[in-house]
Amino acid sequence: MTKRMIIMLASLGVLFGGIFGFQAFKAHMIKKYMSANMAPPVTVTTIKAEETPWQPELKSVGTLRAVKGVDVTTEIAGQIRVVSFKSGQDVKAGDLLVQLDADPDVAKLHSLEAARDLAKIVYNRDKAQFDAQAISRAQLDADASDLSNKQAQVDEQRAQVAEKTIRAPFSGRIGITTVQPGQYLNPGDKIATLQQVDPIYADFSIPEQQIPGLVVGQKIAIAANAYPGQIFSGKINAIDPKVDPATRNVMVEATIPNSKRQLLPGMYASVAVDAGGVHNYLTLPQTAVAFNPYGATVYVVEESRGPDGKSMLVAKQRFVHTGSMRGDQVAILSGVKVGEIVVTSGQIKLKSGSHVIVNNKVVPSNDAAPKPVDE
Repeated sequence: MTKRMIIMLASLGVLFGGIFGFQAFKAHMIKKYMSANMAPPVTVTTIKAEETPWQPELKSVGTLRAVKGVDVTTEIAGQIRVVSFKSGQDVKAGDLLVQLDADPDVAKLHSLEAARDLAKIVYNRDKAQFDAQAISRAQLDADASDLSNKQAQVDEQRAQVAEKTIRAPFSGRIGITTVQPGQYLNPGDKIATLQQVDPIYADFSIPEQQIPGLVVGQKIAIAANAYPGQIFSGKINAIDPKVDPATRNVMVEATIPNSKRQLLPGMYASVAVDAGGVHNYLTLPQTAVAFNPYGATVYVVEESRGPDGKSMLVAKQRFVHTGSMRGDQVAILSGVKVGEIVVTSGQIKLKSGSHVIVNNKVVPSNDAAPKPVDE
């Protein structure tokens, strides 16, 4: 019995040893097959994560508006006798612009002045007689009332004569006009536009969430499409005390020096407002960050050992917390360390652990203030 038991146990040992050996051999061959047939490496572009100075900015668009601007008109009808300005001319407050024919009004003024002078003589004579008790108080009061009435008529006619002389209400630049001497003007007819453009206002709106970053006197910079690449500086001089309930925006008014008069009312303006001090943020191109319902992610390139023991580059996915954006860049608040290599393009083919090859001959734009390029 003992001999038979030993033979049975030895047979079982050989059987199980063969089974386990076969399984180990099969696992080895499968691993070898998989390593020989792993996915080919993905070509990507990368960038080294670095900190850069970052000036927080509030961006908006606005419209330029003259500090003072009116359409010069006439309050009274009349025929133009003299046009004393040229289109595009700079004028000062009080300068004569247009003189209407006022001869009939001046003649009537002289007539009323003569009647007033006569009423004054009568009043003075009757006052002397009243002092001598030759006439009653009622007669003197009637003379005083008549004199006041005549003076009021003179003042009214003098004002009407003055309305025939149209002067600049403030200093500025006169616009293009089509009025000519001899032309008849009706009340309200436009003569020309008058605009004071130095300085000039920039009106723009800011979302209500960004109101805490605004203060009167804060510096701003604007860019106009008419002057590409040129920046005009100014400062905020008024913030509307009411938020528009339809847009949830607040209107802001800024003053821009305009000594060269390059900026004109009605121009479109891109506005940037410096909000707070300069910070150092880890900055990446926006193309490096993938946004999805689970959060923002990036791929970081690391060295690893392949199945054959050789060194290789692999991409590891990480979740990041992003901050502000400017131009082509985004600030990374957490998730990536300074000096790490981050994939900037080619992520669509990656998954965490993918073998990658870096080719940075053509890389995505990483400009803090990109500008359009005409081809």
